[in-house]
Amino acid sequence: MVTEKDVSYVADLAYLELTDDERARMLKDLNSILDYIDRLNQLDTSAVEPMAQVASHYGTRHDASGIMRPDKPAPSLPRDEALRNSPVSNGVFFKVPKVIER
Repeated sequence: MVTEKDVSYVADLAYLELTDDERARMLKDLNSILDYIDRLNQLDTSAVEPMAQVASHYGTRHDASGIMRPDKPAPSLPRDEALRNSPVSNGVFFKVPKVIER
């Protein structure tokens, strides 16, 4: 069972500032999810074969070849060319403004 302390801890890890209403809703939702998982764990799945890949079920006529491209190495964009598109860089990295303050 998820407690209010658990919700606060996870919200802090994710840098989320939750209102009291959001915290209460999150607590209810997370416990609802865990209750549902408990219900699923009660099902007898001993006659169900394990699935290793589900991608083959989503192509045209159960063919996954149209979904994923072949994984082939290709040359990447040279660093100097990529950095030319940056408004600010130090010659090695893109420089961006800080967005998380803690």
